Parts: sequence; C-alpha cells; structure tokens
Amino acid sequence: MTINEIQDEIIEEFSGFDDWMDKYQLLIDTGNEQEPLDEKYKTEQNLIDGCQSRVWLQADMEDGKLMFSAESDALIVKGIVALLIRVLSGHTPQEILDADLYFIDKIGLKEHLSPTRSNGLLAMVRQMYAYATAFSNR
Repeated sequence: MTINEIQDEIIEEFSGFDDWMDKYQLLIDTGNEQEPLDEKYKTEQNLIDGCQSRVWLQADMEDGKLMFSAESDALIVKGIVALLIRVLSGHTPQEILDADLYFIDKIGLKEHLSPTRSNGLLAMVRQMYAYATAFSNR
C-alpha cells in the first residue's frame, strides 16, 4: 500500500465516529495494539525532544525501506505514534520525505490536541523525517 492509501484508510476508520471521546478511544486502542518497543531501544538517544510525555522512536533500514518502532508512556501519544508508524513504516526514505501527512488534519487530530501534544506530534513527525533524511544519504 502507498502512504496515501494508508492515510485514506485511517481517515475512513476515524470517519465512523462523530464523538471525539470515541476517536480518543480508537487512538488508545491503536496504541495498545502496537508491539512494545524492545527495552534496548529505550535510550536517551531515541527519546524525542519536544514531547511532554516520553516517546522513544527507533528506525532501522530493511531492504531499502525504513522500519519504525516506538513506545510512549502516555496512552493517547502512544496511539498517535502508532498511526504515524502505520503510515510511514515500510516505505523508502524518499517516499517518506515526499509524503504529505494530510490524515492528521482530515481526522481532526490537530485541533483536538492540547498545544503541548500538538508540539509533540510535530516533534515525532520531524524525527521520522530526520531519520528518512539520514538514511537516504547512506
């Protein structure tokens, strides 16, 4: 699946809910379904700056594609990073760098996050793009 096809799938899933409490629950469920991050990756180096809660992000290159894994100590943030991983993981660095992450606005996520969580979301996206940039230069 392309990045845009995955984003469209997520938009479709969220469009089934009108109430934001249900959407938050979907986010939490998404985060809980994610594989836990291996303890060896919970390092200072993998912590994302700019997040109020602690978020660790690991990136590995497998067969020319970036594979992300992450963990957070906050349920909603864990769900947000799980969505980002679902969209971006398994794609080439160039596909990631060329991606327009429109699903964030389309599902109304940005306007329903506190300013600190919004900053954290931007920090997570920035870090994923930074990994894609670093891996594309190898």
